[in-house]
Amino acid sequence: MDSAVSSLTFGAGGDNADTRKLKCQDRPSIPTVGPMHHESALLNVIDVEATCWEGQPPAGSVNEIIEIGLTVVDVSAGRRVSRHRVLIRPVRSTVSDFCTELTGLTQAEVERGVSFGEACRILVEEYEAGERPWASWGEYDRRQFARQSQADGVAYPFGYPAERTHTNAKAVFAAVYGLRKKPGMDRALQIAGLPLEGRHHRGEDDAWNIAALVLDLVGRGAWPVTATIT
Repeated sequence: MDSAVSSLTFGAGGDNADTRKLKCQDRPSIPTVGPMHHESALLNVIDVEATCWEGQPPAGSVNEIIEIGLTVVDVSAGRRVSRHRVLIRPVRSTVSDFCTELTGLTQAEVERGVSFGEACRILVEEYEAGERPWASWGEYDRRQFARQSQADGVAYPFGYPAERTHTNAKAVFAAVYGLRKKPGMDRALQIAGLPLEGRHHRGEDDAWNIAALVLDLVGRGAWPVTATIT
């Protein structure tokens, strides 16, 4: 396995090697895929970290995803199955000192990562992103994937329509807990009485913690039913 990709599986119930996998091909626009049908027991919880700056970005630089954290959740069993990390090499920006302080990632570390197109392929072929429903804390992750997919000419790795394949866990949490303001992930963990495991703003750890919040909502019978794509 490439050093830019790390995975850790917990017990049985991981990905089924016999399930259908979709190809993620480079193309100039974001395609759509077919309609969805049956309910899925597995959910991908994703958190991304991107290049960032204190203030405006340098001339010619744009925000690019440099880390994808992914936790697979078995919704039916009510448990986190595995955790994964993919580092991505930026091409139109570099990691600033501010970004390193926030995420712990350095330019040297992400330069050993894969391309965004390769990360897209990994998501689709290894984690069934084109078929499996997914969740993130807020809309930023979904929108950043859409922006970068279009900018890089890489197929958007998740299913369409986005409002049916993607769940904004932050919005669900705020509604269930009766909050007027949607909380950040760390504050939500405090409200739910859950520990923050690992480092905040590290994609792999954030995805793991968001998955714990998803399971809190599942346990309350409040997680929306999502479906796979055929």
